[in-house]
Amino acid sequence: MSEQSTDLRETVRQRYAAAAVQVTEGGTACCGPRPVEVDENFGSTLYAADERDALPAEAVAASLGCGNPTAVAELREGERVLDLGSGGGIDVLLSARRVGPTGKAYGLDMTDEMLALALANAERAGATNVEFLKGTIEAVPLPAGTIDVVISNCVINLSVDKPAVFAEIFRVLKPGGRIGISDVVADDGLTSEQRAERGDYVGCIAGALSFAEYRAGLDAAGFTGVEITPTHPVADGMHSAIVRAVKPSLDDEPGDSAAATDACCGVTACCTSDERTTDPSTTVAEAKTASGCGCQN
Repeated sequence: MSEQSTDLRETVRQRYAAAAVQVTEGGTACCGPRPVEVDENFGSTLYAADERDALPAEAVAASLGCGNPTAVAELREGERVLDLGSGGGIDVLLSARRVGPTGKAYGLDMTDEMLALALANAERAGATNVEFLKGTIEAVPLPAGTIDVVISNCVINLSVDKPAVFAEIFRVLKPGGRIGISDVVADDGLTSEQRAERGDYVGCIAGALSFAEYRAGLDAAGFTGVEITPTHPVADGMHSAIVRAVKPSLDDEPGDSAAATDACCGVTACCTSDERTTDPSTTVAEAKTASGCGCQN
């Protein structure tokens, strides 16, 4: 990791450590925890009132996200969920309620202060199907193929190595697993310099990917069905967005009914780096020649 990347990560860590301390120290005062100050585009107001009321005040006060990923991930009973950059635990606790006692919700954070706050919030909530892990989102401390759903709330834009994040999400997901992420995304026409002019890195603006960059990153990691839907503006040309994608299941192989439907001249993903034959006994070149396909490259 470069010195600049290391410095950026430490700046992010310090920012969120300070936010956790603010909430924790406020919780010892007579008036309860003091919410972290953010504008109307971020924070707990993006959650429904009944969701906020069902959680410890400290979890709500520490909310710094740009959306509500638990509302878009369509969590189901018994699923195992991982929240990247779990902060004070609001999304982990909401996920734990949705997946029920037969499921489990993991929270991953690199900040000791946030982890301590999240553990305290889980205890206040009486949540027994949660676990908080210390680590970075570029190196998730979980085995491969163990998670049904990965969620995250305005955290991936803070990463200094986003391809590593996408690769780790893909690794820990089970085949057929999915993502439901809220993040800040930039218009494709904005340069990195223009994004930085609209807000700083720790404010979730300067480090945001564009729509095209986000899609390309997920595609490169192996995801399919990528959808990036803007929900509300957070700065000029910058949007909070819902990001959905799926890790292909083991059934998504050449020769199955879905692949055959999308096949061209006996080849799936024809003329792309992913092209493969629908008949494993033949090569791509042989399949194209036999079918008289005009695309011979």
